Amino acid sequence: MINASIKKKENIAEYLLYMWHIEDLIRACKLDMDLIRKNIIDRYSDLSDEQRRQMEEWYESLIDMMRREGVTEKGHLQINKNVILTLTDLHNRLMADPKYAAYANQYYATLPFIVELRAKAGDNKPGELEACFSALYGLMLLRMQGKEISEETLKATQQISKYLAALSALYKKDFNNELEFSE
Repeated sequence: MINASIKKKENIAEYLLYMWHIEDLIRACKLDMDLIRKNIIDRYSDLSDEQRRQMEEWYESLIDMMRREGVTEKGHLQINKNVILTLTDLHNRLMADPKYAAYANQYYATLPFIVELRAKAGDNKPGELEACFSALYGLMLLRMQGKEISEETLKATQQISKYLAALSALYKKDFNNELEFSE
């Protein structure tokens, strides 16, 4: 909860990956607050009673949203889908403005990897940004599981990471009303 709000302000890409991880943690705890308390919240020994209460409320609200939105087994909360929609909107505005050619160059350097990822998805092709986030999240899971990662995967995810870092930096500027678009 505290990490999420900090990440959302500082790096929207890290925030989204963090929230996808939280969704999976909640699923791993079977959407059971007792298990979440025991396996997640209780590990934060330095929390005040008020912080602990806020964290519990945050997890309870996420569980409630996951149930209402039908994403208890897979998928993502609407609040997380909205982040991708917002980033997609920003991406489209950046691509349409010649002032942001450096961003466009990052995107075009990443595009072959995006095309390949989407082709591997079969009939359920994610949007371009979701494919990028899924690749980074998959890499994170592989690392957490201690699995071997191919050079090809590392090369692709390094470029995707650079691209999302550029988009995140521009998102932060846009959020702070520091971006100017050509008219």
